[in-house]
Amino acid sequence: MGDVMEVVMDKISVAGIEIPQSDIAAEAQNHPAQKPDEAFAYAAKALVVRQLLLNEADRLEIAAPSLTDSDGHKLAPDDARIEALLDQEVRTPSADDETAMRYYEHHKERFSSPTIVEAEHILFAASPDDEFTYSLATGDARGAIRTLQAEPELFDKMAAELSACSSKEHGGNLGQIGPGQTVEPFEQALFSLKEGELCDRPVKSRFGVHVIRAGRRVEGETLPFEAVQQKIADYLEEASFRKAVSQYLSILASNTTIEGVEFEAADGPLVQ
Repeated sequence: MGDVMEVVMDKISVAGIEIPQSDIAAEAQNHPAQKPDEAFAYAAKALVVRQLLLNEADRLEIAAPSLTDSDGHKLAPDDARIEALLDQEVRTPSADDETAMRYYEHHKERFSSPTIVEAEHILFAASPDDEFTYSLATGDARGAIRTLQAEPELFDKMAAELSACSSKEHGGNLGQIGPGQTVEPFEQALFSLKEGELCDRPVKSRFGVHVIRAGRRVEGETLPFEAVQQKIADYLEEASFRKAVSQYLSILASNTTIEGVEFEAADGPLVQ
């Protein structure tokens, strides 16, 4: 539910129909929050929205059809009436191929698998706040890089002997690393390397100074439009529907006396 209302008083009613505090307390169980007052407020908003819709279903004399939820369970009569009301009164266009393609072109990163690189490193631990120790660690890393440039086969042995990381038990191998899985300086250095390449400079992070070598690299791939077209269309239609429901509820609220909950201009979905 979008935060488009504010609970302002103890008594809450919609068109003169009071919503009991006990109902709100029970509904609060469905709205986890850090503070009980927040859960109560979310619950009050949800029940106000529900009552608005039920009142409109009454006005339009909408009966309870036999409907089921996504799991095949039969909806309760009031829930079925709300579904029937929204189906009748809220109409949104289908997402055509052109609209779906435009969304795909502007959000290709959402339909791409990330590049993954197997990482090996040797960590010389030091705090950036300790300038002297950090400088020594940097010097040690430079020395290790020079040795490995001459004898790359020593990486496992040097990691086991020198690294302050638990990966030393595996020759410094950290496994496959994807974007966002490690600290930024390490990630930038790792992903700039070719498969099997040793970084020719020490890489500094808050953990210390790293010697990094890239292992097997799997480049990310973008899924073709045809593979995600229906998923995009479903997403766009759902977003359009939720926006339309918000606008519809704002219209209902503007024509209804509501006590205890203050509506603001609809700027997001009001129903789940």
